[in-house]
Amino acid sequence: MNASAQGTTSDSPEQSYDFDLIVLGAGPVGENVADYATKHGLRVAIVESELVGGECSYWACMPSKALLRSSNALRAARRVPGAREAVTAGINAGAVLARRDAFTSNWNDDGQASWLESAGIELIRGAGRLVGRGIVRVGGRDYSAPAIAVATGSVPVLPPISGLAQAKPWGTREATSADKVPPRLIILGGGVAGTELAFAFSSLGSQVTVLARSGLLGREEPFVGELVAQALDAEGVEVRLGAAPVSVARNEQGIVSVQLEDGSALQAEELLVSTGRRPNTSELGLEAIGLDPQSGFDVDDTMLVAGTDWLYAVGDANGRTLLTHQGKYQARAAGEAIAARHHGTPLLDSEWGTHAATADHGAVPRVVFSDPEVAAVGLTEREARGKHLDIRVLEQDLGAVAGASLHAEGYTGRAKLVIDERRSVILGATFLGQDVSELLHAATIAIVGEVEMSRLWHAVPAYPTMSEVWLRLLEQYRFGTTDVASGS
Repeated sequence: MNASAQGTTSDSPEQSYDFDLIVLGAGPVGENVADYATKHGLRVAIVESELVGGECSYWACMPSKALLRSSNALRAARRVPGAREAVTAGINAGAVLARRDAFTSNWNDDGQASWLESAGIELIRGAGRLVGRGIVRVGGRDYSAPAIAVATGSVPVLPPISGLAQAKPWGTREATSADKVPPRLIILGGGVAGTELAFAFSSLGSQVTVLARSGLLGREEPFVGELVAQALDAEGVEVRLGAAPVSVARNEQGIVSVQLEDGSALQAEELLVSTGRRPNTSELGLEAIGLDPQSGFDVDDTMLVAGTDWLYAVGDANGRTLLTHQGKYQARAAGEAIAARHHGTPLLDSEWGTHAATADHGAVPRVVFSDPEVAAVGLTEREARGKHLDIRVLEQDLGAVAGASLHAEGYTGRAKLVIDERRSVILGATFLGQDVSELLHAATIAIVGEVEMSRLWHAVPAYPTMSEVWLRLLEQYRFGTTDVASGS
């Protein structure tokens, strides 16, 4: 790393800047960095080459969940006698797509841009590029600030499969913004996006095939992938685990053919590739400040890039955890840390401090909006054992809880806790079942607060709610059994 990256040249007290902070990227992460710095009196500009609001608002979180919600609600109604009999038709795909369009404001960012103005943040439209310490070039004009925050998100990565790029496959952007439903859809990848979109397009009428070389939702507990695969199968989705594509081609009629390693072949009108993402930093001019664009960012818990005293990388751009809510959490810490350093006020960057994104290291909540939903936080059993921790594992049938039976006839679900035996605190929690995403925050609070199991005993779940599964888990922890006071 050269001197410019290390920031060895000190700023002159008389040096003037255009802004106190320039943020590259106006997605939810960049907006939060800018907003929290502005709240503390900094003059902030945000640079955006596409739509203000970013990937989450227009091509990821919001449109994908809008595509999923209608079919999830319909299936939930069909699981309740009385409501089931009232359901006399299937999904209206056109109405679902129209609702999706409303959630994206028809890909118009006027509302988001107006919010920036109301918050006192200056919007600079165009592609920003670093050309020196504290200098960003946009459209031939240079802007300066003593602090720069990179919040440019991530982009999809195409695996090295012969003919794949030439076949012009869908990425998640094309899938979530599609204006028609393909009769057949092949999805390459069994991660969160691939799984969610398999449910979405199957419900809209596509014949969907998922090719999951490494299994479904492999980041989570093993039962998650198994039960979600069963649910996909019940919906008519073909899931091929371990399937490895070797070549792809699209013919003159637009049909995509995927040749598999086992010699079989699949055809469809569209192919969606959802096999991973990388930080979107290759066009930022990092080499101009002595950083390797291919190496990524090494940041501390305030999101300050190692070896600098002025450059920050936040959200997907730093590669720590590619989740919108976690990026926004990092952004809140970074925005306030930047302001504290600017004003010379105390930096609260110790563990769980205001200016430290401590939760990144062991308290990351995540939800897959499949049906059943998957909600997890913290460490899985595999991760905890990999850290050589002394753990105890608790598991319960969520369907045995009275509150769950009210949600659905024949409710299928599971709950699992990973306990640190030495400290008697929760390290990780996983819930699977209809509507379990709303159970997650209690587990997140327990992990962040390091609440001992003996104290959790006094957190009484209301009856009859699904949260009563916490009582079942605590009873198992205390008495080593799953049937203590198991009646209603």
